[in-house]
Amino acid sequence: MKTWRASARAAAACLCLSFLVSCQTQNPTPDPEPGAPRAREEQVTRGPGGRILTNTGVWSPDSEWIVYDCRPGPAGERFEGTTIEAVHVRTGEIRELYRAKNGAHCGVATFHPTRRAVVFILGPEFPTPDWQYGPYHRQGVVVEWDQPGLARNLEARDLTEPFTPGALRGGTHVHVWHPAGDWVSFTYEDHVLAQFKTATAFNDVNQRQVGVWVPNPPVKVDRDHPRNHDGTGFAVVVTQTQATPTPGSDEIARAFEEGWIGTNGYVRPDGTRQRRALAFQGQVAGRSGEPFAEVFVVDLPEDLTRPGHGPLAGTAARAPAPPAGVSQRRVTFTETRRFPGIQGPRHWLRSSPDGSRIATLMKDDSGIVQIWTVSPNGGPPRQLTRNPWPVASAFSWSPDGRCLAHVMDNSVCLSDAATGATRRLTPRSADALAPRPEACVFSPDGKKIAFVRRRGTGPDAANQICVLFLEP
Repeated sequence: MKTWRASARAAAACLCLSFLVSCQTQNPTPDPEPGAPRAREEQVTRGPGGRILTNTGVWSPDSEWIVYDCRPGPAGERFEGTTIEAVHVRTGEIRELYRAKNGAHCGVATFHPTRRAVVFILGPEFPTPDWQYGPYHRQGVVVEWDQPGLARNLEARDLTEPFTPGALRGGTHVHVWHPAGDWVSFTYEDHVLAQFKTATAFNDVNQRQVGVWVPNPPVKVDRDHPRNHDGTGFAVVVTQTQATPTPGSDEIARAFEEGWIGTNGYVRPDGTRQRRALAFQGQVAGRSGEPFAEVFVVDLPEDLTRPGHGPLAGTAARAPAPPAGVSQRRVTFTETRRFPGIQGPRHWLRSSPDGSRIATLMKDDSGIVQIWTVSPNGGPPRQLTRNPWPVASAFSWSPDGRCLAHVMDNSVCLSDAATGATRRLTPRSADALAPRPEACVFSPDGKKIAFVRRRGTGPDAANQICVLFLEP
């Protein structure tokens, strides 16, 4: 395994080195040129129906398979899919991993970093008028490669008092394994608190949070509610929100679009290492009360089972509290900029592999969405790209941290992580055929990039999975 990883890093370094040598300008050229990294595009799925990639974790550990969900309609924009599939990028073989049943929907799938297992969202089976698919009625499940169709619950759910520590009372989505392959992060919304429309001195309201699942201990709950179920591990909420943040403060109304920092955390200013941490977008209130998102970091202890300032499971009127030792802090302060806050297409914060930089999208002073980076230790954000066209998609780092892949001006592009110089990997396409904004994801070996493009015309048009094979 160590040899494979070293080889992969070396290959990725060669590719990005070739890219760096070729980048002589900050403005991308109209089409790929001699001297730029060559990229061969191949469509790897076919047939009717839309296909959607998650913005990270879509590759198998050996970089040979891509996991995705199938959704009705050509665009796949309605979250009403019932199938999780994987495609082999060289042979085109399709492997069905899960098919929802009994009225349920599923989607947003990611691979385990070291084995062939997939985690994804599963909505409720046998939906009822009071329990339909929605943000606080879904859950994370895991399917092993050699056991397709057999889904194991990630987190437990307990909807009746006294609530069970390690169980949640709502729904989770966008599940991503920590690079070590043990913990899982997710976004969470609370069913119990959704009954309250206004926060008061006596109750909280449902607000989007970030949570974490750890594999031990498994959690069992009483079956005194038809939607209760056990979990294979222990799940907690790790962020803290306020219904009405104080203007100009670090209080947040929502926590969302998180990403793990580094493959092994990051180094603090004192030289010690914070092994586990998440970057996320936190919605603050400016001094005049206007909402916008800033970069936040939450440092995590190794033990998430110890209660902090309140019950891990919450109460009937209060939100679940973060575990002891969790530390949440604001990293960016952009209110005085011409365009304050995180700006651009919906995206998740993504850290460089070494954990030293968190990448996000913000507008420059001309109103163009660019890639910016900031240290998890804070300090002013650094503008990385300076292109005449806005970044138009979520993005990913190369495994060696030297480049970022993204969509811009209807092309898949690479941006140098040191200089910001950007090169197209695909020619500019017509709007109807442009790469989709949801994902542009490097493979673990650094030699491929997965994305989605509309293919076909008329009633046969559908979103298909495409791959760029990079050639030094």
